[in-house]
Amino acid sequence: MAIAATTAPIARPLTVAKSRVDERYDTDARLTRLVYAYLATSAVWLLLGTLVGFYLSLKFIWPDLGVAPGLSFGRLRPVHVNIVFWGFASPGMLGLALWVVPRTCRTALASHRLPWIALALINASVVAGTVQLLLGITNGAGEFREFTWPVMGLFAAALVLLAVTLYRTIARRATHEIYISNWYIVAALLWTIALAVIAYVPWFQSGLADTVVQGYYMHQGVGMWFTPMCLGLAYYFLPKLLNKPIYSYSLGVLAFWTQLLFYTMIGGHHFVFSPTPWLLQTVAIVFSVGMLVPVVAGTGNFLLTIRGSTRTFARSYSLPFILVGVLLYFAGSMQGTLEALRSLNELWHFTDFTVGHAHFTMYGFVAFVIWGGVYALVPRLSGREPSHGAIGLHFWLSVVGLTVYVGALSIGGTLRGLSWMSGAPFIDSVRLMALFWLGRAVGGTLMLASHFVFAWNLWQTRPMAVRKVRVAAPQRVVEASVA
Repeated sequence: MAIAATTAPIARPLTVAKSRVDERYDTDARLTRLVYAYLATSAVWLLLGTLVGFYLSLKFIWPDLGVAPGLSFGRLRPVHVNIVFWGFASPGMLGLALWVVPRTCRTALASHRLPWIALALINASVVAGTVQLLLGITNGAGEFREFTWPVMGLFAAALVLLAVTLYRTIARRATHEIYISNWYIVAALLWTIALAVIAYVPWFQSGLADTVVQGYYMHQGVGMWFTPMCLGLAYYFLPKLLNKPIYSYSLGVLAFWTQLLFYTMIGGHHFVFSPTPWLLQTVAIVFSVGMLVPVVAGTGNFLLTIRGSTRTFARSYSLPFILVGVLLYFAGSMQGTLEALRSLNELWHFTDFTVGHAHFTMYGFVAFVIWGGVYALVPRLSGREPSHGAIGLHFWLSVVGLTVYVGALSIGGTLRGLSWMSGAPFIDSVRLMALFWLGRAVGGTLMLASHFVFAWNLWQTRPMAVRKVRVAAPQRVVEASVA
């Protein structure tokens, strides 16, 4: 007897179900509170900083929006940049580093008190610097160097306290090798302390010497602070979540030392065709090309570690963030090398293309690695998971928003550069940017919405009652192994 075939539709889930966290880190409650405090601080500043950025994107569409001096583009633009740099990204990276270093050293954090003092100094620095900028008090026209020296001194003091804490932790490690993450994390702290001193030493700050120092500082702020810190975090979280060792310890060491070699000399490519010495510009371009070595070595190391783990990615809600960060680290670095070349620098410099590039690297690489680390760590510390749907919403809002934002400014900036090179009136380039500035606002709106979702997710995973467990030597974990 024939059986009639059913035509009832099969219910299918909208997305692939993600694996729930079945691992709980049994750690000292003091460390859990400390890490969460840094991450919560980061989330608050992210919302405040990007709210300012969202307002500024609207001023490109409605230039007369807000005419008070404190609402002017000239004052709020450095407020946005400095809050995002020093208020969001820095505490976010440091909070994760305070977990990674003792974990990979299999020992307890050397001090809990010093990082709390450092967090207070970081917040005091960002608050004081923001107030000064709103009042029109600034260090000058140097990008990322707008905070006055007493304000930046607070931030540098915080880095000294954290460097001492993490160095002491590594010195008392229970492992023979220093895991590659700790190379990057401690080096970033030491390099940035030196960078702050060089940038604010007064007798360098005059004439062309100040321009040279500014080129050094503004690029080192990205390449010797944010980049090595996030690479160090990726070297921990990626193999940990994949449950396999990093592909090659040697590639990591190669990337580390060539980063130090090449990155220190590339800041001059921001001043190509300026009155700075031609030789300095050429050296910066050559070293920008040399940056292909650490970028390819680092990215290749990550991708080779990922190879064969597609199913793990499909089931994880934190790995996709880290993968996007790794891919945009590579793409943004390649873009930066191209921009250093004189022919392309002539086309793109001073256009909106460079704004898109800055967000492509700082947001696409740094922010995504931080978010991936947060989603990987906090549920394991607190024992509380956010909604997987909310994490997916955060991911796609930020990815789509960034794509629209960078795409609009990259296309518009290129067309604007071509307009200038053709000798057309300047106002023509302003008119052609109208549509692309609208795209910037749309992309920025999606990105801002994703930040509210992230803050909600972090709140949902806040630690409640956490047992005090004093364990000096955690069990052996895969992140400390090397290939």
